[in-house]
Amino acid sequence: MPKTSSVLTAAAAAVLLATGLAACSASSPSPSSSATPAANACQNVKSGKTSDSVKVEGAFRAAPTVTIPSPLKTSDVERTVVIKGDGATVQGGSSVDIALAAYNGTTGKELTPASGFGDQPAQTVQVNDKAFVPGLVRAIECERLGTRVVLTAPAKEAFGSVDISKLNLTAKDSVVFVADVISLTPTRADGKSVTPPAGFPTVKLDAKTGEPRITIPKTDPPTETKVAVLKQGSGDTVQSGDTVTVQYKGVLWRNGSMFDSSWSRGAPASFQTTGVVAGFQKALEGQKVGSQVIAVIPPADGYGAQGSGEIKGTDTMVFVIDILKTAR
Repeated sequence: MPKTSSVLTAAAAAVLLATGLAACSASSPSPSSSATPAANACQNVKSGKTSDSVKVEGAFRAAPTVTIPSPLKTSDVERTVVIKGDGATVQGGSSVDIALAAYNGTTGKELTPASGFGDQPAQTVQVNDKAFVPGLVRAIECERLGTRVVLTAPAKEAFGSVDISKLNLTAKDSVVFVADVISLTPTRADGKSVTPPAGFPTVKLDAKTGEPRITIPKTDPPTETKVAVLKQGSGDTVQSGDTVTVQYKGVLWRNGSMFDSSWSRGAPASFQTTGVVAGFQKALEGQKVGSQVIAVIPPADGYGAQGSGEIKGTDTMVFVIDILKTAR
């Protein structure tokens, strides 16, 4: 839950949110309807003269050297495999760690600084047209882990409904994505179930998706932040300043109503632990990857007396958080 917004960034914030590679707005306080991964069947885009004309040098996961024959003109979406991987195949609905570079094909200039290469933490995206722009989904779907691809496309086809003018693009421009398909990210915590202390809200998980249903007890909320482990993971420990990837759901103590949920948006979210409200940060740091935690956060460790959106200044928030990955 960022300090600057009433909700956690949309799932699309996992990859270069500010550049418009997300399909959802980061500032919208209303979760969208759940995406159906089964509906995201791979289109398996083929290579063509345009995508083949983009030259990419460098080893997998190393920052690429990209040469674009500008102005690059294209009327279709094309994808060329530069490095062929031999890992698992990325399917519709999968959450995937990638490295990404994006360019204006007309000018050859970067749309945004490359991310996820070298020592940079990988970015988590989902093969889901409702969560990410179609060009990004087309770039990675059906490919094997360890693969590097080049995707070329008309700007409007690559970005779908996103306002491309914010990227200094026009409908006449083309775009180029260079993506390394690194690894698959789990979509739910896989730790061992733990019974929480008395007094916490009860949590039941959807058997299919893992989305929690949170039931608030008919008592007054605590006056200090309380955190309990529901599943104990065995992965890396989250440290202050880490970039974490999580699934989460937030409800209000006063009425149990949901105000934010990555599950509802259809993909995990990634952010730094230091970029969220104090109570959410306390819930994350010191926990192990694979854990699920529940956090009860009073206003003092949330949005304070001013509140935010539908969260009143007197509201206590309750989050259930699945910790999927951490990077530093």
